[in-house]
Amino acid sequence: KYNRRINANTPILITGEAKGDDALKTATDPKGELVFGTLNNCGCGKTPWGTYLTCEENFDDFFGSKDSKFMPSKSFERYGIKAKGGVYAWHLFDDRFDIKATPNEANRFGWVVEIDPFDPKSMPKKRTSLGRFKHENCEVVVDKFDNVVAYSGDDENNEFVYKFIAKNKFDRTNLKANLDILEFGTLYVAKFEGEFGEFKGRLKWIELTFGKNGLTKENGFISQADILIRAREAASFVGATPMDRCEWISKDPNSEFLYATFTNNKVRQEVDAANPRAKNKYGQILRWVPKNGDHANGDFAWEIFILAGNPKIKDGLYKGSNNINLNNMFNSPDGLAFDKDGRLWIATDGSYSNTGDYEDMGNNQLLCADPYSGEVKRFATGPRACELTGIAFSDDYKTMFISVQHPGEELKGSHWPEGGSHTPKSAVVMITKDDGGIIGA
Repeated sequence: KYNRRINANTPILITGEAKGDDALKTATDPKGELVFGTLNNCGCGKTPWGTYLTCEENFDDFFGSKDSKFMPSKSFERYGIKAKGGVYAWHLFDDRFDIKATPNEANRFGWVVEIDPFDPKSMPKKRTSLGRFKHENCEVVVDKFDNVVAYSGDDENNEFVYKFIAKNKFDRTNLKANLDILEFGTLYVAKFEGEFGEFKGRLKWIELTFGKNGLTKENGFISQADILIRAREAASFVGATPMDRCEWISKDPNSEFLYATFTNNKVRQEVDAANPRAKNKYGQILRWVPKNGDHANGDFAWEIFILAGNPKIKDGLYKGSNNINLNNMFNSPDGLAFDKDGRLWIATDGSYSNTGDYEDMGNNQLLCADPYSGEVKRFATGPRACELTGIAFSDDYKTMFISVQHPGEELKGSHWPEGGSHTPKSAVVMITKDDGGIIGA
């Protein structure tokens, strides 16, 4: 009875500060309050009140213009939207995705979408107060002060990490009272401060609110909705730290630390404390923690937990941190999830070439890390050209689920999972232990 499909034509409500803004209005939605569909959804987040968050990532791949000479705005260019279109080229078949014919439609994507899976008649909601960018996943934290805080990264070279603090406190006595708690609040962007080579420092959160930190009409921002729709530009203006493609963020259930994967950044030129390598091919995992467990407080510390690398052929920073060795080396950490006992599971989405800088690294893989000792072990290896992702567990943690995205880049692939001459396929793998025990124990 709960089964339903949510696709590119599903009616979805626009909520939050950008609801009704002129930049979200179209001929089919003159009020700017209703979108058809959600696109290119990446990681997800389960909320403490029982809903599901799905994140719109590379939405630019769907937009373009049949007029090849059309010049997109600078804002569109910042989000990768070009007249020639992306890989899916929907603009050739549907004017909704033609940025000249329907110039505001692209502004209606790039949001976090909240779905109530236990109410099939409910309408999904785009939570605009969390900002518009290429969301990879969304990790919601309720701290001991009942602050509701949502962390999310922007998965593109030299983009940013964000934090949203809900206006209202969490209601522990009535979970349904929290169903719209993500509608209003304050968005912040991260600035990672520290001395180069120390691999740690102070994390400063800069508020992205109209009228503060120079986000004014005089500087080109006309409203709070405008700041949220152009979150990347606002974050650059206030001096946030450009990062090495933030992927998943996950909180340790046994501490206040949050962990985040930064998969790679092959175009990075200027290095800094949190992104210490130019042309970063391997990626890293950072973690941060608030003082006194207050996630709404501005006082945070950060450090690098793992610097991925290849100790077989590289020296210095490119060989990786001390917890990387010949038996566990990997590149491009992506998926990230904790189990109930605090084991940190890491899925990769990088090069499987096993040549050059990636010699002997193998295919993309799933690893397990101890957040306290730093020890890392390889757990599973995927087929050639796949990405491993979507880490999930049954409630008793005796079954693990991992998704195999396959075939991979340039349609390279094996014959997995059926073998022989069969076409490669994507699938979800269910993993159990022979003794029926907890995975990873």
